[in-house]
Amino acid sequence: MDTKKDTSILHTADSRGEADHGWLHSRHTFSFANYYNPDRMNFGVLRVLNDDIVTAGRGFGAHPHSNMEIVSIPLSGALKHMDSTGRSEVIQEGDIQVMSAGSGIQHSEMNANNDAEVQFLQIWIIPNKENITPRYDQISLHPEDRKNKLQQILSPNPEDDGVWIYQDAWFHLGTLDAGIQLEYTLKIPENGVYIFVLDGSVTINDQVVQKRDGYGLWNVSSFTIQSNLDTELLLMEVPMTV
Repeated sequence: MDTKKDTSILHTADSRGEADHGWLHSRHTFSFANYYNPDRMNFGVLRVLNDDIVTAGRGFGAHPHSNMEIVSIPLSGALKHMDSTGRSEVIQEGDIQVMSAGSGIQHSEMNANNDAEVQFLQIWIIPNKENITPRYDQISLHPEDRKNKLQQILSPNPEDDGVWIYQDAWFHLGTLDAGIQLEYTLKIPENGVYIFVLDGSVTINDQVVQKRDGYGLWNVSSFTIQSNLDTELLLMEVPMTV
């Protein structure tokens, strides 16, 4: 990706990497685990965007992380988090969780239910500060706050709406009726924006973006989102320089 020449990139849903371990089915927008694509390493500091489904009663056993901001957004079901600080929490649809791995932490993510799948987005952001004391946070969101508008769910500022991370990044969720048009202005003009369509279809700068497609833009200060169908989307503004 030559950010000096280009201003956008489309990653279609069917172009993502795929892993099927029986208990886990995952689609990888960027290189992850056994999926490696040198042209799909990251979008600026957005390093991982995994679309995961975990079967009932299964999950990821304890494993380490360091110097990464890890965000989990449940789309259905419930996810149980445990970590080496002694924290034990359950998040479900309508929540967002963030873990700053910092100087090092071990955690596990398990399906909290024995009779239903859990589906969630796992997102990694490269931080702007390393070796900080590990931290964990989660909040419950209000879905009505994203009806035909963008609801901020993450920022660099603890005082702002949503959770916060060690990076100049802002995340928004939107639930748009067909025909709705929104304008997004970047918080920092040098940042880029990556839009992941959870359901439906939108047109952004004449580019149609369908369900589970990802569309990245940079070298823009603002842009228009036009919903073609009833649509749910995640918008991630991130620095383009790692």
